[in-house]
Amino acid sequence: MLTFADVVRSRSGDDHLGVRAGAAVWTWDQVVRESTIRANYLLSQPRPAGRPRHIGILLDNVPDFVFWVCAAALSGSVIVAANPTRRGAELAGDIRHTDCDLLITSEERWPLVEAAGLAGPSADALPTLIIGTSEYQEALSRFSAAGLPAIEPDPADTLLLLFSSGSTGAPKAVVCSQGRLASLAESLRTRTEIDRDSVTYVCMPLFHGNSLMMNLAPAMHAGATVCLAPRFTASGFSRDVHRYGVTFVNYVGRALSYVLAQPPDPRDATSTLRLAVGTEASASDVRAFAERFGCRVSEGYGMSEGVVRINRTPETPDDALGLPVGGLDLRILDPLTEQECPRAVRGADGRLLNAQEATGQIVAIGAAGAFDGYYRNPGADAERIRGGNFWTGDLGWRDERGFFYFAGRGADWLRVDGENLAAAPIERIIERWDDVTVAAAYAVPDPRTGDQLMVTLQMRPGVSFDPDRLVRHLQEQSDLGTKAWPRFVRVIEELPTTASGKLAKVGLRRQGWHVDDPVYESTGFGTGFSVLDALARDRLEREFAAHGRDVLLPQQGGVARG
Repeated sequence: MLTFADVVRSRSGDDHLGVRAGAAVWTWDQVVRESTIRANYLLSQPRPAGRPRHIGILLDNVPDFVFWVCAAALSGSVIVAANPTRRGAELAGDIRHTDCDLLITSEERWPLVEAAGLAGPSADALPTLIIGTSEYQEALSRFSAAGLPAIEPDPADTLLLLFSSGSTGAPKAVVCSQGRLASLAESLRTRTEIDRDSVTYVCMPLFHGNSLMMNLAPAMHAGATVCLAPRFTASGFSRDVHRYGVTFVNYVGRALSYVLAQPPDPRDATSTLRLAVGTEASASDVRAFAERFGCRVSEGYGMSEGVVRINRTPETPDDALGLPVGGLDLRILDPLTEQECPRAVRGADGRLLNAQEATGQIVAIGAAGAFDGYYRNPGADAERIRGGNFWTGDLGWRDERGFFYFAGRGADWLRVDGENLAAAPIERIIERWDDVTVAAAYAVPDPRTGDQLMVTLQMRPGVSFDPDRLVRHLQEQSDLGTKAWPRFVRVIEELPTTASGKLAKVGLRRQGWHVDDPVYESTGFGTGFSVLDALARDRLEREFAAHGRDVLLPQQGGVARG
């Protein structure tokens, strides 16, 4: 079985342009040479007893990130891809939990290291290299003439610890082996249609599995050219596509909607972009992005945890994910009864009529053995494994032809008046409204029992929120259930996202209506929205106290930007 070290070695001697970052370029042979230097540096360091070296990477999408991933593969080390949006004790906990022996960071990210208590004179300070410094160059210079390491990692050896996105809770460190990344490099090369002449654009963060698995690894397997953006910016996306002649891009979450909110470049319609592959974009954004850039957009479903992949087929409906890959037995199960949910029923207009009954968790039957697990987290492992089945934690439904649809994260269940609702269908209904760029639906506590539905809206540029227009839009939606009428609506300048571009709802739920942004309240299905002012909020919270549920009240002192 192939290892990712084999993939890296295969690029040795390859003079094709491999990596671009701004004006700086490296051939693939130069990439392997830089990686070899770092691999030999790692092999010169003491190895912990009973496990490989764990190398923390706290970097943006810079060439050194690529070099260190390849170095880890060549040296049999493990990369811990730290999330730079984490702060203080949370970041320190991630690094300590994953047993990092060395941290690679930049001068820009160094304040995060200090604030997390990972640097300094204390005995438990973590050895750190800061890229670009004279000390860094000196440490590596001793190995400038060293050859490729002679060791041959086993396919089962751990290569990556990738933190889950944290869109619904605390991130978990997902184990990815040498063999798994090599296998993905080969199989996803076909899925992404990356070949030798492709120019890929990495703007989603490399510390997340989507960019490593869906872009960098297959591009290296094919010997294509990889162009790095330090981080995703909607304003820089079109510029870079034309600057580099990009043919392929991966995306996650709401990235397409943010790009579409930017003024179009006259060159967009005749761009070099051929294919964008990602997940969680709305059907309307998929269509608009494809039209704007003259490319194809292919939605699918995958996980950093592996096990489950769903790809589109030529027959897949526009708003569906597609069908499971490799003959996987994938089903939609009720999390409580573990029974299969009924197939979705759609009306003549294509809208879902039985979302409540059809929505359940996406489960891979008999696939538990394909899960590499989370690092030192048996509790999180148990959430994924029931018997021999793998529970993804994500919601979906399945139509009568067997196509799968995404319905949100596992934490996106709401229970309103005794009925279970999924957030994603509600968000899609609201996002049909032309005034809105993005909608986030989530649960807040009800004063008596269960939940109430709260929605936070990011309006299109230059558009002000009009509650009456929202009411008219909702009343026109035939597939909006009576329990899916929002109780609260918050209007925000920009919705918070995780570093991988997914909506970050944890903070929104925690804040509830205790924010500086405008919040509106409705009294029930079909009714209008009025401002939730101080008097209305006091009245609401006295109701919580009257029913002994004031402990569930949102946190005081919420801030405007989430």
